[in-house]
Amino acid sequence: MELPKFHNVLELMRMFDTEDKCKDYLISLRWGNNIVCPHCENSDKVYRFANKYLYKCSSCKKQFSPITKTIFQGTHIDLRNWFYAIYIFVNHRKGLSSVQLSKDLRITQKSAWLMLHKIRLSMKDRKGKFSGEIEVDETYVGGKNKNRHYNKKVKHSQGRSTKDKVAVFGFVEKNGRVRTMQIGKLHWKGMKVMLSHCVDKSSTIYSDEYGAYRGLDKRFKKHEIVNHAAYQYVNGNATTNTMECFWSHLKRGIIGIYHKVSKKLLHRYLPEFEFRWNTRKETSLERFMLTINQGFGRTLTLKELTNNFRR
Repeated sequence: MELPKFHNVLELMRMFDTEDKCKDYLISLRWGNNIVCPHCENSDKVYRFANKYLYKCSSCKKQFSPITKTIFQGTHIDLRNWFYAIYIFVNHRKGLSSVQLSKDLRITQKSAWLMLHKIRLSMKDRKGKFSGEIEVDETYVGGKNKNRHYNKKVKHSQGRSTKDKVAVFGFVEKNGRVRTMQIGKLHWKGMKVMLSHCVDKSSTIYSDEYGAYRGLDKRFKKHEIVNHAAYQYVNGNATTNTMECFWSHLKRGIIGIYHKVSKKLLHRYLPEFEFRWNTRKETSLERFMLTINQGFGRTLTLKELTNNFRR
């Protein structure tokens, strides 16, 4: 079955004007002509109920629908509204606040907030190793001491201090993908684990002079350094300018749209900005389809999302 195509939000809303059309689209995108049980992945024999969007697996005997084990599972919001939210969210340059989405869809801010976090979950892509020329760098997300009232300033918060900020480590392929990780304290152990899992050993690593990056030449093909302390920003092919460009993209998005992000939830916002960077050459339709595709097999509840706040 050929999937429908659309090029703007008006065409999207005209095409998916009923719930059935939305469900048919999910079925085509998820299974095509071969229905697979999301519980046990059996595809040999699946029964369809009189309700054409409800199925039962002959193997595990469990019932399921097109939204079972997806970001849409358990939702009380129409799929039409979900499709609209996904389309405008992934195609906005810097994001969309839950307050604005709640006004657009006439739902509560709490529901819009959960929707956006579910969409962010489906924007997360951790597939494939990075290779070639890799820039690595770190940044800090949080308020600036100079902007605080005199009795709210945090002492000894300059430099790489994490007293009032969160450390984020990241790396980017030359002209390619970016990946980031929030770390409690900026130390080599966390960065080493991430680089070892995500970057091919034959890669060339570019970094600044920070001591945590020492020894990378023993783990990868080559390690070249730019000395920022000496006002050096390019050393032959070595530079971290692309990674620093992404940090600017991340911080401007947070400041301009969200204003402030909780330390406990920052790691859920990072995939959103990775996605925007990694799909910058894709079309609006491709971003929409990719987000829905990556949402299959992923679920998130409000309890899971707010669990950290209760500790």
